[in-house]
This record gives sequence, structure tokens and C-alpha cells, in this order.
Amino acid sequence: MSFTGVQKIALPDVLEANGVVTFDTRRVAKIVARVSGRIEASPIAVWDQVRKGEKIVQLYSPDFMTAEAEYLQSLSTASLSKAPQMAGTGNLAKAMVQAARTKLELLGMDDADIMKLQTPQPRVWIRSPISGTVIKNKAVIGSQVNPGDVLFVVGTLNEVWVTAQVYEDDLARVHEGQELQAVTTAFPNQVFRGIITRISPDIDPKTHTAAVRCDVQNRGLQLKPGMLARVRILTKAGYALVVPQGALVFDTDAYYAFVEVGENAVERRKVDIGPWSEQGYTRVVSGLKPGERVVIGQTLQVNALWHRAVEAGS
Repeated sequence: MSFTGVQKIALPDVLEANGVVTFDTRRVAKIVARVSGRIEASPIAVWDQVRKGEKIVQLYSPDFMTAEAEYLQSLSTASLSKAPQMAGTGNLAKAMVQAARTKLELLGMDDADIMKLQTPQPRVWIRSPISGTVIKNKAVIGSQVNPGDVLFVVGTLNEVWVTAQVYEDDLARVHEGQELQAVTTAFPNQVFRGIITRISPDIDPKTHTAAVRCDVQNRGLQLKPGMLARVRILTKAGYALVVPQGALVFDTDAYYAFVEVGENAVERRKVDIGPWSEQGYTRVVSGLKPGERVVIGQTLQVNALWHRAVEAGS
């Protein structure tokens, strides 16, 4: 049998990883029905751009009328409390106005609409809480809604997340605050810049990677959620373990190497691998150590002998 050593190769000061573009969840808002009612009108469609405070859906609900009547009555009471014969009731009247106004706000009414109230109306416009793009539209005119039903989802794309997967043996080279560059297949000649803001607290046991979340500036709103991106993280140099591809054998659902453990003795060991740019070599993520010697060139034959030995021993 021929053997080759597990090599320790220096890595460059730029770490590359695959990533995907997603919405920054801090910049996404759900417009939820707060009362039971019926959708009367909706001038907004999915993918439309909306401004903060823009009317997006009109609801018909008797709950609005009841709350509005309570608010207008509290204003009338507060006005009467200013009369000499009502002295001492001012504070109570103000508290009633504030309570009635708060109820309207909790039902979803905008401050400007509350200020314009003259008579109770069962129809109220719900406005967008943020400026952005309509991601989802579940508001169907004429449909009945209940408290908690999601009507719209609005998100902004000025800044997005790129979540990249970094191998665990590279994690020592990555930290929050590092600068990065992202390139997509859609815009291969443009570089989007950002910083690492979060590193996942756990490792995926199947891929031996950790998710790294990056805040990326989205010039011209070109980056779209779901896009694949190639991330380049500016970091310090490190190292990787590599072996020739001929030193590995794929059996059932995993890669294995036959490691020299003594004179004329080898053991079969499961090896987790990662991508490597140099042709003919494979990066070892786990399973082997620097300096160990593995069988090369005859791994299929050795693997067949190993299976025969296991069958004979059973």
C-alpha cells in the first residue's frame, strides 16, 4: 500500500464563504387586524412601494364606531367640565379623553384620523407603519377578518442581511465587526460592502459550519431576498488540512480514509470534508490530524477488504 501525509496548508487573509440574502427582520412590519370586521378597500398590491403613514387597507367594523362614539363623548364631557358649575371634574374628564383616545390607537387608528373625527364611522383606514415594499398581501376585498389576522407584510431593503456558512475550523478567524464584501451572480461586477454583526452560537453537526450574519448596504435595492452571494471576509491568515482526493472513499453516505496506526496496520475513519480550490485535493474539516498518514491510490480495494473482514468477524 502507498501512503500520503495529511498536509497543513496556509490560508490567505481573505476567507470566502457561500451566503444567501434575506430581509433584516428588524426592518419588516406586519399589519395585523385588531378588530373583527370586513375589508372594504385596498389600493395596495404585493411588490408595491408604500410610504410610512400611507393608507393601505380600509376596514368596516362596528367596534370602530363604538370606540369613536366613546371618544367624542369624552371630548364633549371635557368641554362641559370647564363650566363653573363643573369645577373639580377637569382632571377626571381629561383622563376619560386620554383613555378613549388610547382605545382608538390600540384599535389601529392613526393620530391624524383621530384628530379629524367629527361623527362616529364604522369604516377606518389602516396605514403602513413603515416605508418599504409590500412583501405579502392577504387583504382580499369583502373578506372577513378577525383580531390577529395578518393583512400585509412590509419590508425595507435599504439594508439587508447576508447569512454565510463558515466552517468551524475557520471560526477563530471570524469576529463581529469584521468588514466583508459580497458578490452575486446577478451583479458579478458589483461589490456590496457590510460588516459581521452576529455569529451563530451553535454548529450544524451535518456540515460543521456556523451561520454568520452580515449587515450589507443595498445600493439601488439591487439585492433581493433569496439571492445567493459569495462572501469575502477580510480576516487574519489561518490554515486548512488537505489530502489528495484519491485518499478518500465514499461508502453509503459518508467519506472515509484509511489511517496508518502501526506497522502494516490501518483503521477506517470517517472524514468530513469541505470545498477546496486546488484541483486534486480535498479539505478535511474533521476526522484527520496534521502529520497522519493515509492510504492513497488503493482505497477502493482496501475498503472492499475491510468489508470482508467485518463480515467475517460477524
